[in-house]
Amino acid sequence: MIENIRHIIFDLGGVLLNIDYQLTEKAFTDLGITNFGELYSQLKQTDVFDRFETGHISGPDFLGAMQEASGKNVSAQQVTDAWNAMLLDFPVRRLQLLQQLRIRYDLLLLSNTNEIHEAAFNKILFGAHGMPNIGVFFDKVYLSHRVGMRKPDVEIFRRILEENGFTPEHTLFIDDSPQHIEGAKQAGIQTIYLEKGMTIEEHIFKPLN
Repeated sequence: MIENIRHIIFDLGGVLLNIDYQLTEKAFTDLGITNFGELYSQLKQTDVFDRFETGHISGPDFLGAMQEASGKNVSAQQVTDAWNAMLLDFPVRRLQLLQQLRIRYDLLLLSNTNEIHEAAFNKILFGAHGMPNIGVFFDKVYLSHRVGMRKPDVEIFRRILEENGFTPEHTLFIDDSPQHIEGAKQAGIQTIYLEKGMTIEEHIFKPLN
């Protein structure tokens, strides 16, 4: 499967970091915001989430929009905690796998994320494993809110190929969202769709000696 691969691009949430979106919905419900699904859809329609994920609005601006849209008297910290509730853990076997793969391949990270989640998942990583940030496992990290682009836009994949001198046929992208996989395919990149219930350590990579 990876005989002709020299470069591997990993997604973060659902691939390396365990996540559970329902925990965030429950956390907002516990705050009295029982229509989080509608709230999310409303703000998504008004570009708040897209702009936040591409760095066009700040964390405080996002939190303010969430507070206002909720119609509830909740603090910015309460909204932050609820927003971060979906972020779970980095299984040690996955981190060890990254360290092993990096010996043989160029490793890059490409994630649609935001400044609040970046701070939170790096805190999780440091607290559980003593690593200062996710970047220590990769040659280069592309976070949507930092680069101003997001998946599945084919341009973010083309940018990665160009900036790093990668050829698409020698590049592998792993993600758990089918629409992101399609964006990578449009750039000519080889892909693996990590379906629900699959993990990279159990279903994709055999142990490396």
